[in-house]
Amino acid sequence: MLAAPPRPPSDAGGPHLLDATMLWSAEGSGAVRRLLSCKRSYLGALHWRHTLMAPGVDGPGRIDCGGIPLPAASGYRFVLDRRRAAQLIERAAPDLIEAGDPYTLGWAVLDAAERLKVPAVAFCHMHLPALAARLVAGEGGPSTWRGRWAERQAADYLTRLYAGYDLVLAPSRGLVRELAQLGVRRVRYQPLGVDCSIFSPAADDPRWRYRLEQRLQLPAGARLVVYAGRFTPEKRLDLVADAVRRLGPQYRLLAVGSGPRPPTGAQVLVLPPEVSSRRVARLLASCDCFVHAGDHESFGLSALEAMACGTPVVASAQGGLGELVSGGGTTVESRQPDDWAAAIAAAIDDDDSRLAFTALQRAQSLHWPLVLAELVSRYSSLLDSTDAVTGWDLDETVSPQTPATVPGWSGLVDRHPQRAADPHTWA
Repeated sequence: MLAAPPRPPSDAGGPHLLDATMLWSAEGSGAVRRLLSCKRSYLGALHWRHTLMAPGVDGPGRIDCGGIPLPAASGYRFVLDRRRAAQLIERAAPDLIEAGDPYTLGWAVLDAAERLKVPAVAFCHMHLPALAARLVAGEGGPSTWRGRWAERQAADYLTRLYAGYDLVLAPSRGLVRELAQLGVRRVRYQPLGVDCSIFSPAADDPRWRYRLEQRLQLPAGARLVVYAGRFTPEKRLDLVADAVRRLGPQYRLLAVGSGPRPPTGAQVLVLPPEVSSRRVARLLASCDCFVHAGDHESFGLSALEAMACGTPVVASAQGGLGELVSGGGTTVESRQPDDWAAAIAAAIDDDDSRLAFTALQRAQSLHWPLVLAELVSRYSSLLDSTDAVTGWDLDETVSPQTPATVPGWSGLVDRHPQRAADPHTWA
């Protein structure tokens, strides 16, 4: 159990953190938006001040830094004016600044931090070299000379940018290692989290599932495979749709989100993005399997939320997804639809108590209050000018627990008695 974060001095009203990011979608979805919303609430309870600077935001404690709409990018905007962004940060006069993207705002944060003489933190939410390779050379990017060139350019760019930061955070251990190999200093593992009071096996709602089946006119005994997130090429939703098609007419892919590349097919049902966490939890807990084939994910927040709901997860073995799901779900190395179809069918039909127990245990270890307590502890270390690279060790593992100490286990037993068989019988 992580220690509670230190309380700020009450006479000062608490430190002032400013988060700057272009990764804030007007559609109300996305892992970065979820992180910032949870962080804002948590800091408020600690009497910290929090300011969010992002394109299109409004309201108290928010600064609209402008930006041009990105085509087919789910409401994201790209910030162009570095000087103006830095000036907006300076006017807010924060004690600590965090950059949530490595583009214009990443440099503006450094400019403002230098003039204000305050610490700067960067949160690396994306694998920029891999993204650059895909943008320049398509799906086969890393295997082409253009892709390799783009990867090198992006890696050099990140190294130059992050050299100016007091602390760089990454949500997976693999990404931490890659950044360290590039020469990025002061980089540390900082996972995202899940609200286990909302995302839990108790969110399963059979009556809602029945009404959904009736509204969508699904066949009796239909198997619902769910994906929640952005519809972009790197998510490989075409691969998932093809796998579901091969499983037969009883299977349906329920894709919840938006973006330029939604999955298609007779067995695909596309729903708009959902803002309410409780409704997202009900959806994830009431479906038969969650699937995510993206192989360049930095973390995989929706997969973690499905794990917290006790829903079997099938995910790519690559990147942050593979790291997160391994041991608590099914990971797939292949890009062949038949292999994904077999993994989905096995995850739904095979009652493996070890995976279910490990998934719930892992989700509980990443409950938002625990994750944010560690994050605030890092901030406090920076503000105190002490070593800010403690906590969340690169090789940290979840300490063993018993079913009685993992909240939600009894609910999963009630929902799937076979899958939640007594883990004490494991060899």
